[in-house]
Amino acid sequence: MFKDNSIEEFLAKTASKDPVPGGGSVAAFCGATACALASMVASLTVDNPKYREASMEMKDLVNTSSEHIGFFTEQMDADAHAFNRVIEAYRMPKSNEEQKDDRVRAIQQSLKQAAEVPMAVAEKAFGTMKMIETVVKKGNRQAVTDGAIAAMMARTAVLAALYNVEINLKSIKDDGYRERMESRVEELRGKTAEAEELILSMIKM
Repeated sequence: MFKDNSIEEFLAKTASKDPVPGGGSVAAFCGATACALASMVASLTVDNPKYREASMEMKDLVNTSSEHIGFFTEQMDADAHAFNRVIEAYRMPKSNEEQKDDRVRAIQQSLKQAAEVPMAVAEKAFGTMKMIETVVKKGNRQAVTDGAIAAMMARTAVLAALYNVEINLKSIKDDGYRERMESRVEELRGKTAEAEELILSMIKM
């Protein structure tokens, strides 16, 4: 699906009148670009004799970044699938009480899935901040600003994904579920802001 598109194709589809790919897929794409930049900084460090002590750690980070990129590109498609399931649920027949009940259950289930996909993206994007902090702190200083941009892209991935969580939570009737998710949204927003601020404070020109 979208993960196999060229960048031009993905952008063209995003710019079209079709509702997918939308903000959730773009949030995941931002997470992937954050990891790609972190991997670049690590790769530029691995074989540089000036950073010999960090070489093994940077090799590990390259591998971890690759795994994260795979996750984020999968979520670009998962978000679109989740959105489509919500639309399908809303289109279910409602001619009698049984159909109405089935439709309500399907809508609520699909909304939870549509909230959980971007929440997973936000969680993973926040998790990348520690890796990005490491490449900024120990990586090749010639590429330190790329590490800074990785942090900003990770921040954007988190915040963008959380907006997609919240828009789905508005229609979820399960109060306990909604409150737990809302609490996590606020926690992630705060922690992500702190992590980005710390990383950017390390950038010395």
